[in-house]
Amino acid sequence: MRRLIATMKIALLALRRNKLRTLLTMLGMIIGVGAVIAMVGIGNGAKSQIENQIASLGQNVILIFSGSMTRGGVHSGWGGAGTLSVDDAEAIQREIPGVTVVSPEVRSTTQIAAGNQNWATQILGESADYLTLRQWPTTAGSMFTEQDVRSANKVAIIGQTIADQLYPGEDPIGQILRIKSAPFIIVGILKPKGMSMMGSDQDDVVVVPYTSAMKRLFGMTMLRTINVQTASPTLLSPVQQQITELMRQRHRIGMGRDDDFTVRTQQEIADAMTEQSKTMTYLLAAIAAVSLVVGGIGIMNIMLVSVTERTREIGIRMAVGARGYDILLQFLTEAFTLSVIGGIIGIAMGIGVSKIIEAWKHWPVATPLLWILASFFVSAAVGIFFGFYPARKASQLDPIDALRYE
Repeated sequence: MRRLIATMKIALLALRRNKLRTLLTMLGMIIGVGAVIAMVGIGNGAKSQIENQIASLGQNVILIFSGSMTRGGVHSGWGGAGTLSVDDAEAIQREIPGVTVVSPEVRSTTQIAAGNQNWATQILGESADYLTLRQWPTTAGSMFTEQDVRSANKVAIIGQTIADQLYPGEDPIGQILRIKSAPFIIVGILKPKGMSMMGSDQDDVVVVPYTSAMKRLFGMTMLRTINVQTASPTLLSPVQQQITELMRQRHRIGMGRDDDFTVRTQQEIADAMTEQSKTMTYLLAAIAAVSLVVGGIGIMNIMLVSVTERTREIGIRMAVGARGYDILLQFLTEAFTLSVIGGIIGIAMGIGVSKIIEAWKHWPVATPLLWILASFFVSAAVGIFFGFYPARKASQLDPIDALRYE
């Protein structure tokens, strides 16, 4: 232990002789580790945000999208063609065990107005159970009722953005909101949810009974989406299969023919989106890791220069009794110290950059302790790996030749 401490002191003294060169040598390691920590933190923050957004859909949710359509070579994707009906939604509720909530959905973007204020927003046509499915409470008023849905009453729930834009400083409950010139009475205000992962405002929305949206606003006869909630997570997969079979039967889709609908569970959507985020995180981390290799090469280069500059010193140490192992340990310790100090500074810099981005762009960051520890040990390993060759070269110098070196 005493020998190791002495070796550490000698290594630190050697590094302090050329402070600028030492700093520049560590720079590659600092940038590499800092970039890895920052990229992983941002990537994990994005993953966390995606998971929160998926969770905001509700618990144990299955989404059924109507089929796609192609016009002039343009493919519309999910929901492009209305192939789902209200009868389909009622059949799912009636015939599939384990289903607790079904909310037929239509959506469109249109202009709304109140007094002399107007605003373009998204209109959602939903069932009376929609807020229960989404786990989305109101801050004032309440959700419209099943009777409102059956009677296609002109009632609406508004998001906080609508309240702020059209009713600044007022209580919107009970007031008239004109949607495409049709007067709707506001019965509730949704609890704010903020921005979505795609950057859209989730509070910029008006929810009305789907029957009112179809009959009184948009003249629709078909649905674009059906939201389904199961009693437990274990039922998601079997209920998804039963919905697929029921829809194929109701839509008279024969064997070998493609479905005119798409059924996705909340977990499938979450897995697909987090997988993309994970792939991007690993890609960014891999690119940043190149800096670690560059930093390691820089350490090797400087250590080789140091061996050449200190050849006479090495000869003197060997002449007074130092063994090859002692010389090897000394130069390896110097390389290790360079990379570890650089790694620690890099970790601090990476976390600092992450926090700056979080405060500046309001983008969540999350750097797992595992990645911090991994970065530290990788930086140490890089120092040992790239420092071994110069250290070995120093330990193999002939003492007589070393003493003659000028």
